[in-house]
Amino acid sequence: MTQIKIYGVKDYLNPIKQQLSDAIHTCVMEALQYPADKRFHRFFPLDKSDFYYPSGRSDHYTIIELSMFEGRSVEAKKQLIHLLFERLQPLSISPQDLEITIFEIPKHNWGFRGLPGNEHELNYKVDV
Repeated sequence: MTQIKIYGVKDYLNPIKQQLSDAIHTCVMEALQYPADKRFHRFFPLDKSDFYYPSGRSDHYTIIELSMFEGRSVEAKKQLIHLLFERLQPLSISPQDLEITIFEIPKHNWGFRGLPGNEHELNYKVDV
């Protein structure tokens, strides 16, 4: 399972939500061999006055946080990061304006559909 939170200035983020979600999902599918029907994206469009970020960033500054089951290889996670930096540039999100954080959660610490994650049969691999 991978849940994704996307933070950005609402005036920029709102008009590109669908394209951004599509681009992120294709990266996750490719790097993590994730199923096409498993998309868990949450957008947090913020007023500019509620989003402080470092100098040298533009109003396109975007933070992507990915929470996922532990078990992916370092190579798969690095590939995901590289793909995101590359494929979000056409949406005017430069590498300077993008920060990505991956949080890995043990399956037993994640509950969904009435059970802890380690008690579910998944229809995709985690050890990629």
